[in-house]
Amino acid sequence: MQSRSKLRMLLPATAAIVAIAAGGYGLSTIGSAGADEAVAQAEPQITPVTVQNVRSQSVRLWNNFSGRLSAVEEVQLRPQVSGAIVDIRFEDGQIVKEGDILAVIDPRTYKAAVDEAKAELAAARQTLSLAAKEKARAEKLVANGTVSKRVFDERVNTHQVAQSQVNRALAQLELAEIEFDHAFVKAPIDGRVSRVELTVGNQVNAGPNAPVLTTIVSTGKIYADFDLDEQTYFASIYDANKVSGAAQQIPVRLTVAGGETISGFVHSFDNRIDTRTGTIRTRALFENSNGALLPGSFASLQLGTPGQKDVILISPEAISTDQDRKFVYVVQSDNTVAYRQVTLGSEVDGHRIVTSGLEPGDMVIVNGIMKVRPGMPVAPEILQASAS
Repeated sequence: MQSRSKLRMLLPATAAIVAIAAGGYGLSTIGSAGADEAVAQAEPQITPVTVQNVRSQSVRLWNNFSGRLSAVEEVQLRPQVSGAIVDIRFEDGQIVKEGDILAVIDPRTYKAAVDEAKAELAAARQTLSLAAKEKARAEKLVANGTVSKRVFDERVNTHQVAQSQVNRALAQLELAEIEFDHAFVKAPIDGRVSRVELTVGNQVNAGPNAPVLTTIVSTGKIYADFDLDEQTYFASIYDANKVSGAAQQIPVRLTVAGGETISGFVHSFDNRIDTRTGTIRTRALFENSNGALLPGSFASLQLGTPGQKDVILISPEAISTDQDRKFVYVVQSDNTVAYRQVTLGSEVDGHRIVTSGLEPGDMVIVNGIMKVRPGMPVAPEILQASAS
């Protein structure tokens, strides 16, 4: 009985010892697992990124400008003789050739003047012929003393006056023919006419205040006029003087509706810089064989450098913004990330020029930027299709 009582007292104590031992083992196991997880978390995560190998490239640089198109030739067609308009031979907006008759001013008066001038010329020539015969006869007679020297001089004078009358009649005929020709109003240039300003039946007068019949603008070529800043002007002239031949032409690109680009070149610079704006008036020349480009249209222009320049180009995906600053992330030689502030230039074929902040050989992150920060280790993969 006493032994059973002792046994009941030992069982709880033994159970407690077993429980404590088991608990100790469990705590030991949990502690070991936690330590392994902490070690794993302490190891740095290697983030994969795509990088672009920065290199120097030779490209033509372009600057953007805006301007207006203007005709190479533009004529306000006015009557050069007076009279009634009897015929109009063109339609609004028609393409015409130099010499085409566009309008007719009643030519009858001018035709009569031509006929009269021809008759006057014929009479003057007849008088000259008679005077020439009289002069020749007088020369023979004065030689043998039959007539006096005074009579001979009169015959010579009569001949000279007759010759002058012929010359005058010739001039009058030429003037009459010119006025008759002006009765047929012709296109002085190839181009496109404007609308008909005066119709048949209107009376017109020649002179400085003569009304405009229509306007003609040339279509084969067209100008683009724009203002170029002083700095770009001098840089363009300096670069053009360093090359020779056709390369001296400063290229200009004109972008029209639909994104189509037309290539041209600088035709001329003005002879002075506007001191108020610091710009110089510049004119570019473009082909316009189909006449689609119209004077007065807005012109979106790009002025190129005469030659190519060595620059650093990077993909726009690599560029980030920090308030008013632009920066990129570069991968250093130890495969850690570094912050690099950059200064950007113009855009070339979808890439951006970097004027400062990068050197050839730098590795710029272009994909995975949002996952990195300065000092973080990364696993870079070089982008195969780099800027070109």
